Amino acid sequence: MAERFKVVIPDADPDDERPDERRALDKIGAQIICLRCRTEEELMEATGDADAVLVTGSNVMSRRVIENLRRCKVIVRYGVGVDNIDLEAAAERGIVVANVPDFCMEEVANHAIMFLLACAKKLTLLHNALRASIWDRGLLPPMPSIYGQTLGLVGFGRIARAVARKARAFNLRILAYDPYVDKSIADEYGVVLLRGDLWELLGEADYVSIHVPLTEETWHMFGEEEFRRMKPTAFLINTSRGAVVDERALIRALQGGWIAGAALDVFEREPPDPDNPLLKMDNVIVTPHCASYSDAAFRDLRRRVGEEAAKVLMGKGPLHPVNLR
Repeated sequence: MAERFKVVIPDADPDDERPDERRALDKIGAQIICLRCRTEEELMEATGDADAVLVTGSNVMSRRVIENLRRCKVIVRYGVGVDNIDLEAAAERGIVVANVPDFCMEEVANHAIMFLLACAKKLTLLHNALRASIWDRGLLPPMPSIYGQTLGLVGFGRIARAVARKARAFNLRILAYDPYVDKSIADEYGVVLLRGDLWELLGEADYVSIHVPLTEETWHMFGEEEFRRMKPTAFLINTSRGAVVDERALIRALQGGWIAGAALDVFEREPPDPDNPLLKMDNVIVTPHCASYSDAAFRDLRRRVGEEAAKVLMGKGPLHPVNLR
């Protein structure tokens, strides 16, 4: 079949054959171009004549990049968050933006639960101590019970609901703050919904787990006031977006003992500066923005991204449009 469409993946190794995306794109005669674009200029050069662009969180589809797209019909995001795509600019040019909103729900929920258990049981502190030949049970207290404690979910979308379902197995009391979710949904999960009172959740929760997208509304949603409101025995867990948290305020909160600790998969700057104090604190657990990953989840994601692009290129609507409906 003659190649009819040019599909650019600007965050992939040039020799990557992308078999999962090809399952749908080969059927419509699409050519897949893989490139590793590291600057805005490289991204503009690579995508200018593309019919579809498939982007990760590393690719910032700014207004300048989008206005340089001469024939693009669709931008598909590998994953959920679209904070790296100028949705307004895409809409102005009639370019559909689509994502995969139910991607990695179980993986991220598992990661959040892992963080909760690791914080409560001082996993990294005890692990590092024993590897340094320190066998000291004096490091154990204080250590909470987990069962009977309170988990506060900030945001109650798909991933938070998966966390709630798993957390019930540990006999945790679960609160959620989300002004956009109906109480009936929370009731299905045995969760107490505080639609308009984040303050109450912060004052009661032993573990505060963040599950909101990064928007103008949620940027630095957690700052000094929020950390001072939390219990001094509470832990912050963030598997959403780094900029939801004011890192400088978090560092002060941890150094000042306003909260007990934190577990972070995301940072304001990624990768974080090697001198970032969060990387050196015994009461902070860190992972490199990998909560979404499992082999199976990423194979499925790549397949579905290819399917969404193929649908739009063939004149159909995507399953999950973000900007044009």
